[in-house]
Amino acid sequence: MPLRKIFGTETEYGVTVSGPGDVSPVLVASMLVGQYGQAELRRVKWDFQEENPLRDARGFEAARNKEAAEEEGALVNLVLTNGARYYVDHAHPEFSTPETTNPRDCVLWDKSGEAILDASIKRAQEILPPGARVHVYKNNSDGKGNSYGTHENYLVDRAVPFARLAASLIPFFVTRQIYAGAGKVGSEESGVNDVDFQLSQRADFMEAEVGLETTLKRPIVNTRDEPHADPERYRRLHVICGDATMCEVTTFLKVGTTGLLLMLIEDEALDVDSFTLARPVEAFKLVSRDPSLETTIELADGRSMTACDLQWEYLDAVKTYLKSGRGDEAFGGSSWPEDVVAKWESVLTELDTDPSTLSGQLDWVAKRELLQAYRERNDLSWTDPKMRLIDLQYHDVDPERGLYYKLVAGERVERLVTDEEIKRGMITPPNDTRAYFRGSCLARYATSLVAASWDALIFDLDGQTLKRVPMLDPFKGTEAGTRSLLETYAEPSGLVQALQG
Repeated sequence: MPLRKIFGTETEYGVTVSGPGDVSPVLVASMLVGQYGQAELRRVKWDFQEENPLRDARGFEAARNKEAAEEEGALVNLVLTNGARYYVDHAHPEFSTPETTNPRDCVLWDKSGEAILDASIKRAQEILPPGARVHVYKNNSDGKGNSYGTHENYLVDRAVPFARLAASLIPFFVTRQIYAGAGKVGSEESGVNDVDFQLSQRADFMEAEVGLETTLKRPIVNTRDEPHADPERYRRLHVICGDATMCEVTTFLKVGTTGLLLMLIEDEALDVDSFTLARPVEAFKLVSRDPSLETTIELADGRSMTACDLQWEYLDAVKTYLKSGRGDEAFGGSSWPEDVVAKWESVLTELDTDPSTLSGQLDWVAKRELLQAYRERNDLSWTDPKMRLIDLQYHDVDPERGLYYKLVAGERVERLVTDEEIKRGMITPPNDTRAYFRGSCLARYATSLVAASWDALIFDLDGQTLKRVPMLDPFKGTEAGTRSLLETYAEPSGLVQALQG
């Protein structure tokens, strides 16, 4: 039986400063995070006790520098009342959503992250030199050959062999970019000069099928084995090959389709051999570089299929599985699987006939439409530097400047969540995961919290006694399970005693 799913995203944002002065990106990222949140939240450190980003799912562990990671995280790190983590990673402000149980909630807190970055800009602006201005972009490339990540996280059954996970997911990740890509002008791969526009921002930087790295030799399937939960029961699938997406439908499909596929893999309901690609890394780039969606990629059994064809095969497998009822218990009565399938089928149908009709739903289509109009209006070639500037401006998180937000203001994109929900999500956690307990404790007991992480909170009860409260099950610590307990105890000592009892 498949596991009920947990979804989350981690987004590294690009930053620049315009105007007078020489302000480094590291300093800007630190200012953005450091100026956000209340003083009592800024004193809560990140607990690195269970962190090990170099533990490999294939059964070994690479050399690590834990002290360096702790030093970086301690300097600029916030754990927020909405259950999220907001910190600096490799000179980028990074927002990691709280744990969510369905794709729509994942979209909501992903969008709340954008709003938090926008609020951070306004606060950081107050301490910058006169005339300087911060720009923050939710994208994946600086246009100079450097890429930064947007990672997805999914709860997976530890019992599933990782080799089967990888084999099942590689063809899916290669082809899902037809609806999950953010779009990109040109190419940043050395020696590639004949690409006007492509579907994915990350495709240029994929170099291996499977591996542990995230900043070089980037793999389609990442092997990081850092569950942030009970390691005997759970695995966290850490996906690094996806794009930073602005359109809510794109994000919804990106995480929703992946979550459904993982359930089929866990329940051994997917014929892995029928999807295996002959050359996955090459195929990833071929699919990305053909907005016409007509390019075929070769499968290991000698067949050739388009990305759309292969996605229809995955969709049919998912529909057959849902009809069987085998995963009903894991879905817990939620309608999100049917919602994802309906949108998936609708989008594939339009991609097969006329992709331009999806400009209100998919990022790459919306961006390409904007670029085409700008290019024709100004008689520009695709290689004109202004085209890359328009590409970048699409991802600006400032609602007054970002081209995506201009489309939102003009009601030209489909919304799945409301502005009021996003505003509430900036301070309020999901109520059906352990994020509720984490966020509520930050809101109530921040002055008594020493450190926090995804799977633990550390309280200082009396200035001398530290108590670690583990949270190894992401489905415990919900509002239904802990709200009355939290409301009963004004002081954390009573709460900890009750939990221990």
